[in-house]
Amino acid sequence: MSPGVEIDADRIAAAVQARPHIAGLHSGRFGEIATLLRGRRIPGIRIRDDEITIGVTGRYPATAVEIGDDVRTAVGPVDRPVHVRIGDIAAPVALTADEPETVRDVTLSKENP
Repeated sequence: MSPGVEIDADRIAAAVQARPHIAGLHSGRFGEIATLLRGRRIPGIRIRDDEITIGVTGRYPATAVEIGDDVRTAVGPVDRPVHVRIGDIAAPVALTADEPETVRDVTLSKENP
């Protein structure tokens, strides 16, 4: 990316969420990974002058390397480092027998083993 060109947090958020190993964006334990814009907030994307941090919920069985590669591919070439923080892992997408067109998504966490 050329110096002086603004990075579009909305574009990055949409591109990251469209990747196969990503279940969604994750703003961190205290909501610290976010971009604040006029009148709204984009959770899971933090853009600073010297770095970009993307917080995600990965999709099992992807590895951390695969998740990181997916995120960096979605962000594309930029003029600063891209840090990926995996805040959680979600179960794989599965179709139920009763609802073949419905996608089920269960997020695994410490409280819900």
